[in-house]
Amino acid sequence: MKRFQAFINLSVVSLALASAAVSPAHADPREVVIGYQDMVVPWRYAQATGEVEKATGYKVTYRKLGGGADVIRALASGSIQLGEAGSSPIAAGLSQGVDISLFWILDNINDAEALVARDGSGVTKITDLKGKKIGLPFVSTSHFHALVALQDAGVNPSTVKIVNLRPPEVAAAWERGDIDATYIWDPVLATVKKNGKVLITSGEVAKDSGKATFDGFVVSRKFAQDKDNAAFVENLVKILAATDAQYRDNKSAWTATSAQVQAVAKESGATPADVPASLALYAFPSAAEQASPTWLGGGRQSGAAKSLAATASFLKAQGTIQNVLPDYSVGVDPRFVQQAAR
Repeated sequence: MKRFQAFINLSVVSLALASAAVSPAHADPREVVIGYQDMVVPWRYAQATGEVEKATGYKVTYRKLGGGADVIRALASGSIQLGEAGSSPIAAGLSQGVDISLFWILDNINDAEALVARDGSGVTKITDLKGKKIGLPFVSTSHFHALVALQDAGVNPSTVKIVNLRPPEVAAAWERGDIDATYIWDPVLATVKKNGKVLITSGEVAKDSGKATFDGFVVSRKFAQDKDNAAFVENLVKILAATDAQYRDNKSAWTATSAQVQAVAKESGATPADVPASLALYAFPSAAEQASPTWLGGGRQSGAAKSLAATASFLKAQGTIQNVLPDYSVGVDPRFVQQAAR
């Protein structure tokens, strides 16, 4: 099926180091570019308040990108050194030889992504999607779960018109009535729910199929090989863990008027009033949980490696990617969470 062509033939390019070697006493600040998306996650608060810069001394530039495939392309080109992406684009990138490592689980997606039918579309259940149009970002976790949901409901994806739209494009197409359904995340999910019907969530798809999805932080392996850069990633993980813990332990304080939620809304493009409910849809595993075999620990048997392998196999069957690696633990690096969990 033409619409499931691989998102790009990615090539790995050399990354230029941010500064020349000079004596430590007079060294310029190191620089790093982090690609992020519009996902509603606690770490946006640390991003907005400059915690990474304060803890590392690096000059950090944040580049907002439209989807996980865009993040993987930017990592492949060397225009960013770290980035946020869902398990589906991470699996696709690793399968295509992009030299990256997953080092942090931003979230277990759970019910934070959902398949929603627009009111007036005539769709009230998944089987009604035959002959209809679904808008979603290709090679994303929502794309992967949309295909799983369709197949589990007995609907051949070839009988559905699936169009490649980034989240802002989904919102615009929904408003115009150009699409009948979408599989998407917040902040767009909160918008489409207002005049749409949730057919199934990713939490339900994972429960029914055993194919869970997550969002993760990945880093260029070449960047992380540098001693100073490895220390940067280690400090970043500590900040990520601390911010998630702050949210997990004080959810009631994260109200629409709180500084934390205001920052999350600003960085993600969400409405502050929608943020608390959006955050509640995710699960944010601790550093100790991530260091265990449930997520990043355990090599080939780690939860992340097995999830990436299952995702890649499914994407290959759909014609989205051409190759599946024998072992996806080559793209999982648990050392930073293991250090943070000590």
